[in-house]
Amino acid sequence: MRDFLHRRLVAPLLALLRQGVTPDKLALSLALGIAIGLVPVLGVSTALCALVALALRLNMPAIQLVNYLLTPLQLLLIIPFLRFGEWLVQAPRFPITLDAGLTLLSQGAIHAVTVLATAIVHATLGWIVLAPVAALVLYHALLPGFRRLSSSPLQDVR
Repeated sequence: MRDFLHRRLVAPLLALLRQGVTPDKLALSLALGIAIGLVPVLGVSTALCALVALALRLNMPAIQLVNYLLTPLQLLLIIPFLRFGEWLVQAPRFPITLDAGLTLLSQGAIHAVTVLATAIVHATLGWIVLAPVAALVLYHALLPGFRRLSSSPLQDVR
């Protein structure tokens, strides 16, 4: 069973991640995949990762794999990004309670959409400020390891 999994799952995945990729490009793919994968607007990260990978000629499977693996963390970070964005522009705190949600909905759909759009803008602003810093730190943290791995002969991963 272990041989089967290695042959059918692990080896093809490793080959896909390694195909024609320099350590610099792989580190950049993962760093940007992490930074973009945490964008606080659901459904946007896949397209953003694809556009960045195409524009910078990065490893598409690597950037998308990291993006998809970060979905739970993306959901967890929406509120911290929102709070940071609110702090940046000195906006009042968006209430995140059941009562506040029901009150918001009772005030009409257009009002609810306007208030939620403002919250999304604040969360996105927080992400825009933090994501480049995170990508830069991650890139420089990952690069030495990938350079070391590429300079040593590839070992059979079992």
